[in-house]
Amino acid sequence: MSRIAEVIVLAQDADEAMEPLTRYDDSRSWKGIFYAMSPGGNYGFGWGAEFVRVGSRTGLLRHLESLPWPRPETVQVLIHDEEDDCFGLWMIHDGKLVEIPLPRTRRAYWSGPYDDPGDPPDPGVLCRTDSRPIEWPEENEGGDRSRPPAW
Repeated sequence: MSRIAEVIVLAQDADEAMEPLTRYDDSRSWKGIFYAMSPGGNYGFGWGAEFVRVGSRTGLLRHLESLPWPRPETVQVLIHDEEDDCFGLWMIHDGKLVEIPLPRTRRAYWSGPYDDPGDPPDPGVLCRTDSRPIEWPEENEGGDRSRPPAW
């Protein structure tokens, strides 16, 4: 399924950890490469990638969690799916990348269990709650969390 997403990784002193992700590697579960964002031509602390299909990004967060971050407390992953109103924020907590709730946003998941293993998981939709009336999808109490992680 085509669903474009931009991913930005911010982390201090992480050039060595991110370097392998700047080259294509067919053995990874996700497909793509990150490009260094180096304002002024100096070393930066940001990398960006764009994914054009949902399936091409499956496993990305698990891969990022597994990297030998020199300063894991500085790792921030920003993800903007084409259906989202804004970037979502993920940070490492207890060794896992978890989504950090942002004020005035809500991630909606459609009701019904995720039951088609042939399809990539649905990441839901991150919506701003303060910008316009939103027609929320029907969902179970607290959202449908039965799906595997989308990333």
